[in-house]
Amino acid sequence: MLSLLPLVLLAINGAIAAPSDNQGFDAQTIAKVRDNMLNISTHSWELGAAAQALIELEVPSLSVFSGNRLPPTKSQNPSVRRAATDVFDLATRIVRARPPGSPVLIDGDGAAGDPASLGVAVALTGWTRTNRSDLSFDEAAGLQLDHILNHVPRAQNGAISHRESQVQLWADFTYMVPPFIAYEGVLQTGGDKTWLLREAYNQCKWYREILGDESGLWKHIVLGTGLLDPTHWGTGNAWAAAGMLRVLQTITHSDVSWQFTEERRNLTGWVEEILTSTWPHQGNNGTLFNVIDDPTTFADTSSTALLAASTYRLASITNNHTLIPFADRALQLIKDSVDGNGWLHNTVDPLTFFAPSPPGTFSPEGQTFTILLHTAREDYVRGLHRK
Repeated sequence: MLSLLPLVLLAINGAIAAPSDNQGFDAQTIAKVRDNMLNISTHSWELGAAAQALIELEVPSLSVFSGNRLPPTKSQNPSVRRAATDVFDLATRIVRARPPGSPVLIDGDGAAGDPASLGVAVALTGWTRTNRSDLSFDEAAGLQLDHILNHVPRAQNGAISHRESQVQLWADFTYMVPPFIAYEGVLQTGGDKTWLLREAYNQCKWYREILGDESGLWKHIVLGTGLLDPTHWGTGNAWAAAGMLRVLQTITHSDVSWQFTEERRNLTGWVEEILTSTWPHQGNNGTLFNVIDDPTTFADTSSTALLAASTYRLASITNNHTLIPFADRALQLIKDSVDGNGWLHNTVDPLTFFAPSPPGTFSPEGQTFTILLHTAREDYVRGLHRK
């Protein structure tokens, strides 16, 4: 059960207020952020997150956040196909570079979960392809799904390991894998559809059972040996919240959503749990810290951006604006932290978790999260104007 303490702190901080009229990013800045994102994203999870950002930015009608029914129609009109060119090109590059018969979409550097982050883009490309005889995308996505479900070790409660060689759970997994399992579900029919949607939900549930604690936040890395991180890492909690939102909306817009009333309510509550436990720790300038509840760690714009994006998304779904002032302050910080060339500064180094990005270097995740913040905020504002 969610502690009342974060809610009390929110009220003390004056968060219970009407949504503000903060201005978002201009198109020129976002175009630069996007180009930089694509130029420096190389690892599997970076490419997967970038693909999701491209869907939300360039072809929002195909995003699970659009409100459109899922699955999308196989025959898309030419204007949508043109808008989706970057997504389709990225998916095509991944599939064409994949060794024949490979069980994964791309090398995950030892991670079982990260390659699956590209699964939605590949599955969407295959589903809407104009050449119906080209089965390469379906095959690649299907093998990736089979590998993650049937060939990766699991924890005792059923949670799929984020690592190939041992059972180890990372909060990051929640963004990489459950949204892909759920998306594959809506492309199926009958029992396969409901089973996959339930498996996506269960992975979120099982991960929360192990990583969540009484703080309302999630630990970053537990179980197994080697690299462990029991702290409430900001980016890990951001991955978890954003991933559960994608699963929630995939289920919600499926034609079997009526079978998942309790599951949808739980997912909504679990995202809210993370967010209401996060924002009481926000700094005066709008920042969150690398470890959310440890202000002795450095300020981190990456996690701040994605947790703010998740806050706008949650408000769009629930019509509860309580947390929006926090997201608005975070938005202003992120805008102030993007330079004239479209680079986000003051990010955590995503390869170390524990240190800022070295001088002169930038975070692919930070670039992507800036776009996800932009698209979430734009959708939120459009929703307000429709009401």
